[in-house]
Order: sequence, then C-alpha cells, then structure tokens
Amino acid sequence: MKRLVKIFCLWVVLLGWGIQGWAAKDSIKIGAFFALSGPAAFIGTPTKLVAEMAVAEINKKGGIHGRPLELVIGDTEGDPSKAVAIVKRFIYKDKVVAIIGPTRTGTGMAVKPIVEAARVPTIMTVGGDPVIMDGKFGSYRYVFKTPQRSSTAVRKIYQYLQKKGLTRIALLTATDGFGKDGRKWLKKLAPEYGLTIVAEESFNPRDTDMTAQLAKIWRKRPQAIVCWTIGPAGAIVAKNVKQLGITVPLFQCHGLPDPKYIELAGPAAEGNLMPSTKLMAWEQLPDSDPQKPVIAHFVRLYKEIYHYDRRFPINTHSGYAWDAIMILARALEKVGPDREKLREAIENTKGYVGISGIYNITPEDHNGLDESSMIIVKIRNGRWMLEDY
Repeated sequence: MKRLVKIFCLWVVLLGWGIQGWAAKDSIKIGAFFALSGPAAFIGTPTKLVAEMAVAEINKKGGIHGRPLELVIGDTEGDPSKAVAIVKRFIYKDKVVAIIGPTRTGTGMAVKPIVEAARVPTIMTVGGDPVIMDGKFGSYRYVFKTPQRSSTAVRKIYQYLQKKGLTRIALLTATDGFGKDGRKWLKKLAPEYGLTIVAEESFNPRDTDMTAQLAKIWRKRPQAIVCWTIGPAGAIVAKNVKQLGITVPLFQCHGLPDPKYIELAGPAAEGNLMPSTKLMAWEQLPDSDPQKPVIAHFVRLYKEIYHYDRRFPINTHSGYAWDAIMILARALEKVGPDREKLREAIENTKGYVGISGIYNITPEDHNGLDESSMIIVKIRNGRWMLEDY
C-alpha cells in the first residue's frame, strides 16, 4: 500500500512539473493583419513574411522568458470592413496580447477606434499620420506606428528643395486617405520652407493616365513636382511626365522606393527622387552610422537565410514589420503580456536602433522618428543612389 502511495505522489509531482513546463512555454499570441491580396498585396505579403522572420528569430533565442511568440494572421485585402472583422476576431476570439499591422492608412483608421476601446496595444505599419493623431474618436493611447510620418517625409523633401534653391512646386496627390494626408502636410509645411505651391491636382489611385492633370501643372511652370501615392499609380505618373517632356524633378513619396517602381516605370524612373528609409541604400551609408550593421544583419537574414528576396526584393517597407515586432518584444521582455503595462512600455521605447530608424517614442509621439531617419534617393541607371545635398 505504501508503495502505491509513493507511486501516486511521484505521479502527482511529475504531472505538476509537466503542467508548469507547459504553462511556461505557452505561446504569447500577437495578431498580424496585412493586405495579403488586393491592390496593396505587393506591400502586405512581404510585410507578413518579415513579421514571421522576426518572430522566428526571437523564438530561436528562447522567445520571451521561455514563451514563444505566435502570430495569428489575417488578410485585410485592403478592405476597411474586413480589417474591422479581423481585429474583432483577434481581440475577442483569439485573445491576442497585441496587434501588428495593417498595410494601408484607410484600414488603419477603420480599426483605430476598436483597438482603442478594447485597450489593445497596436503597432501599425501604415504610412499616414492620422492613425496616431487625435480626431473625432478623441485622443489615442494604444496605437503606434513604425513607418515615418507623412509629415516627416514631407519635411525631408522640403529640406532638399530648400538646399537646392527650388521655390515653386506643384502637387499631384491621390484621392485616397494616404494621398489626402500627404496633401495636407505638403500644403501646411510649404510656407515654413519658403515654398510656393503654383498648382494642385489630384487623381484616383486606380486611374491609368494622369496626363491631363500634368498638362495643367506644366502650364504653371513649377520648378519641381511632388506626387503622393503608393502602388502602380506612381509609375504611371512617372511615365506621363516623360511622355509630356516635362523636365523638372519629379519627387515621389516615401512609400514608393521599391524595385517594383523601377520595373513598372522603366526608363521613366531615371532621375526620380524620393525620401526613403536607409534600407534602400544602406551599403552607401558611412560605417559610423549605427543603423548600418543592424540593416546588414537584416538583409543577410532576408536574402540568405529565409530567401525571401527571390520572390519579394527588398523595398522601403521591408523593415516596418521587423521594427514593430522588435519594439513589441522589447516591451514584453520588460513587463510581460499585461496589455496596459505593455502599452506603457512601448510608449517609453528609447534608443531602439531599427531598420527604419532610431526610435524614441513618447506619449506625444507614437512614432518616434524624425527626418534624420530618412535619406533622399535618386534613381540612376536603374539603381537606388543616396543623394548628397
């Protein structure tokens, strides 16, 4: 009888150890939703792959205090209503600790009030400023973003124009949320840099020809044209500029440094300028730049270990999900998966050297990047070249 009791007690102890071990390794769920299909899939799909790459690298090193990260994936298709449905599933069914994504400003704005109400820390990978700005839903607390603000990219362009002594500019912007955000900042900041906007035109991002708008612009004799859009529309604008014989510099926004842009625009891409993350010309950075070794490591993983470059060559968007995951992981290491503590830890991120910049997030700035995180690139002979100015 005593032997049976000992065996039973040993079994209970071993079972307890097993339960504790399982609990210690229970995964930390993170929602990750991107445009994996639809017009923005060329951005959303590689962003998802990078998120998976970042999580794999963290888990190889033991996860977060022994607990692996687990991504719960959703495809928004670039549709705000689908993004809303996915976020609700993440929060109320999957019980995620935090969320990464989405891809477009419009889908980000659609889910912003939901994650705020549910108090779920969300690090977005969208370019537009509105997701981290106050609006009709009141102040934000739980939404952050890793891509530079539109306003930061506008300032980078305007600094270049100012240095070059160019003062008369024309604007050509898309009518979607991202384009409207760009136009707002382009107009608001122009006086600060001594710039005069001589013409303003717009287009639907699905349009296939912008020659009518560009012809109107050209009649106003600007010294430079600034276009604000993402996707194939930017390449169409470049081709139309070439067709019309317009000779002034064409600036694109920070969402377009991508090998796909050069492929679609062809020879018309030659000489185009745009603000970019340092990722697009990282080998041309001085060795003293603290981001250079970080980017070199990322590029090696992307190309040599995970072989993503075979399907999706690196573009300016490639680092956004990596930075989002790493910022989140740093916060989880400090405070664990408690949502409120996690939000506060993300908000106090300081000195994180990422792919897209060195992040110093504050309660007033849920992005944490300034103009020093960006470079101006110029397309020369089909390559992205760091523009010195």
